[in-house]
Amino acid sequence: MTLRHLRLIAVNIDGVLLNDTFSPVIHRFVVRRGGAYTAELERAVLSQPQLRAAAALGVPGTPEELVEEYFRERRAYLEDHPVRVMEGAGALLERLRATGASMVCYGGLGRSHFERHLGSYTAYFDEPRYVCTDAFRPGVREIAEDVFGLRTDQALFIDDVARVAESARELGAAFIGHPASFEHSFQRQLMHRAGVRHLVESLEGIDERLVRTLDAEAAEGRLWPGTAGAATADRQVFVNV
Repeated sequence: MTLRHLRLIAVNIDGVLLNDTFSPVIHRFVVRRGGAYTAELERAVLSQPQLRAAAALGVPGTPEELVEEYFRERRAYLEDHPVRVMEGAGALLERLRATGASMVCYGGLGRSHFERHLGSYTAYFDEPRYVCTDAFRPGVREIAEDVFGLRTDQALFIDDVARVAESARELGAAFIGHPASFEHSFQRQLMHRAGVRHLVESLEGIDERLVRTLDAEAAEGRLWPGTAGAATADRQVFVNV
């Protein structure tokens, strides 16, 4: 499978390649402190820099204190719900690698998280292999343009968070949604609100036919019908071809 337009496939780490160990802890963290867990709160927290996300939780404490408390609770959660590679992750990376596009993994935690849990999969990814986006989340523009020297319409992002979809729509990037199965998650609803048309229930759903469809839509400027995002290709950026 050779793509005619897309040059980069960026795959989110937590919630796509690894199980979601963040949403359940965030929900419990907010509810236990008397907060209301709503769609708008979830949208304001996920795929945001850690301190900004903490400030949006609406519970007592400084952002720094809340980040420390949150990760302490997450460590306790992981004792009974460990991080694991998602079923079908290896096969997905094989399929994506066969496209000939550059590949990178990204997420909000440091590189050690990637190396610890996906160390045996690093060969599937191109340098720098993993991008920590905590300083510039959601990171669509930065990964495509700054890291790979591409236009955003030449990049496909696969993520479980609607905020990344919103950024992809604004910038004209391709997007596949893999929303969380967590019972209190609003991500499927938020992705529909953002206009996401390509949603999958499992990683097996990201197959050659779907990637080819997105490649054709990107080539023809049809990724996000009715938005200005398709005009991204006209922006003057360095292109690494």
